[in-house]
Amino acid sequence: MSTDVDADPDAITDIETAGLAGAVHGLVRAARVLERAADELNLAHFRVLSAIADGEARASKVAARLALGRPAISSAVAALTDRGLLSQGTSATDQRAVELRLTPAGRAVLAACERTLDDRLLDLARLTPNPTALLAALDSLNAAVDRFHAGQSHAGQPAGPAEAAAP
Repeated sequence: MSTDVDADPDAITDIETAGLAGAVHGLVRAARVLERAADELNLAHFRVLSAIADGEARASKVAARLALGRPAISSAVAALTDRGLLSQGTSATDQRAVELRLTPAGRAVLAACERTLDDRLLDLARLTPNPTALLAALDSLNAAVDRFHAGQSHAGQPAGPAEAAAP
């Protein structure tokens, strides 16, 4: 779609004209395709392991980054720990804090899942007119989601109900 909307994203006023309904459906359906491809991890657990692998060691930081509530992150951490994918230990800088770490098995499962998801996303992208542009747009969307959550946390706004309910 190449319209004036591309030049000024704030100009989007008509959902049908902008193709937003199709974009939302496409994202939701693509997420389901990816979820089905990830045999060893559901996407919620993938997100938690990815955040920890990226350096978030405390459950509260993982929860904030992923816009999750305390019950959702606690449940995910417990399940991943039970599976031997995470370990919990005392923080070196704060004896009261618990740090989360990927186990070797957790690193292996995360790496395998990332490869599978990469392959499936490439399969989907190759079915579009411009796979490179799609992948670049998704990368930009990833950064925009980070900015969106950072703006909400700075504004004191809670995550939406769907995000607060599931990791």
